[in-house]
Amino acid sequence: VQLVESGGGLVQAGGSLRLSCVVSGGAFRRYAMGWFRQAPGKERDFVASITWGGSNTFYADSVKGRFTVSRDDAKNTVYLQMNSLKPEDTAVYFCATSINSNFVATRGLRPLEYDHWGQGTQVTVSS
Repeated sequence: VQLVESGGGLVQAGGSLRLSCVVSGGAFRRYAMGWFRQAPGKERDFVASITWGGSNTFYADSVKGRFTVSRDDAKNTVYLQMNSLKPEDTAVYFCATSINSNFVATRGLRPLEYDHWGQGTQVTVSS
């Protein structure tokens, strides 16, 4: 299974970006998907997740109301729309797949729930 993120870049505070993550080599429809981010010297933090079929989405408090996670099963792609970006959103953003059957209960908050990861895309928000 391979995951490739794209859409990162440099943006001013208040701006928007849309990240994409294309999954190949696996049964995308069966995966729950998550987005995490990691700033230099910090741990990898949960950002958002989405269940199979997209019926449930979950967000970190820090991004709730600004970020939206969605998926297109026909394109094997998960998205992260990021609006009202802040300098503290600066990080490398990673997507990941999960086959955790208890995903709705756990919400995919922990990196250990995920099986495959992309290499990440850099997001830099200038003040």
